[in-house]
Amino acid sequence: MNVFSHPEFDNHEHLSFFCDPETGLKAIVAIHNTSRGPALGGCRMFPYASDEEALRDVLRLSRGMTYKSALANLELGGGKSVIIGDPRKQKTEALLEAMGTHLEGLGGQYIAAEDSGTSVPDLKVMGRHTKHVAGIVERTAFDGQPSNGDPSPTTAYGTFVGLKAAVKHKLGRDDLTGLKVAIQGIGNVGYRLARHLKEAGAELWVYDIHQENMQRAVDELGAHAASADDILFLPVDVVAPCAMGAVLNDDSIPRLKASVIAGAANNLLQRPDHDQALKDRGILYAPDFAINAGGIIDVFYERTGASPEAVRAHVEGIGQTLSEIFTRSDRSGMPTGAVANILAEERFRKHSTAAEIAREQRINAG
Repeated sequence: MNVFSHPEFDNHEHLSFFCDPETGLKAIVAIHNTSRGPALGGCRMFPYASDEEALRDVLRLSRGMTYKSALANLELGGGKSVIIGDPRKQKTEALLEAMGTHLEGLGGQYIAAEDSGTSVPDLKVMGRHTKHVAGIVERTAFDGQPSNGDPSPTTAYGTFVGLKAAVKHKLGRDDLTGLKVAIQGIGNVGYRLARHLKEAGAELWVYDIHQENMQRAVDELGAHAASADDILFLPVDVVAPCAMGAVLNDDSIPRLKASVIAGAANNLLQRPDHDQALKDRGILYAPDFAINAGGIIDVFYERTGASPEAVRAHVEGIGQTLSEIFTRSDRSGMPTGAVANILAEERFRKHSTAAEIAREQRINAG
């Protein structure tokens, strides 16, 4: 397995592999950049087909967290962890405790939060052996409701705010009544996004690998069930991928019928050049690390103890950030993802330079 020459390796600061034969834990932690603060990102558990697939995912996801935090103006860096295994069959308390022990050994460079395949209770189990977990504190959420720390509601709301900004820019409409939206993935985030859209008057098509998730959306939200093969290619206004990444690729992009792509999944583009491919087709892409930043904003404010009103105001700023990205894209001719990358890099590289100066001053003083 190549690391330094891996196509997804982007000068990551740290990469560790952890194995615990007794519990069956096989995990990878990637820390991409800590110039703005400690690396914070979700701990994902997924039955990857190979170690290479897991490595690729954690490298891509950790880099994305650096850009997400920077673009959201948070004093956090980017990191991610993955546990190789089926969360429905192989997750045990012992395995999660072993993961917590590994995280503690990293000394706070990386802070884990929930992600696909993990939950707030799982993070609390890890927390028996490490203080470097987040998103587990019970408090009042941005919407005034009690929260157990799960950032999914905030991620969904931020995605909804960003989707509205994209619809406004591309379709020129503020009212979502009758807007046709296809949602791929109706889990914790996707279902909540669907509920926001339903309340705004949108018509929904949904797909999820778990039949019970799909049926819930059909029964409770009046959504139309779609197949795995069709969900991305329906004749709708918006496609919202809220499952796994890399769904925008050479095969899928030519078949899209929607005018807007705005979903909560990470790393939607299989390759960077797919950003331009979407623009060439006249499809407005809301960069995933901009639109799905609600969760990381929520977890950041949990650590600072800010008010629910402050969280909500920051999350609603996602719409303003996306509007700026869309406008700059129109003016420059660059695709939206490239514009978002430039904005994020300006922010974390500025902090990186400041950190390097401070480090040199400490060395000289010593």
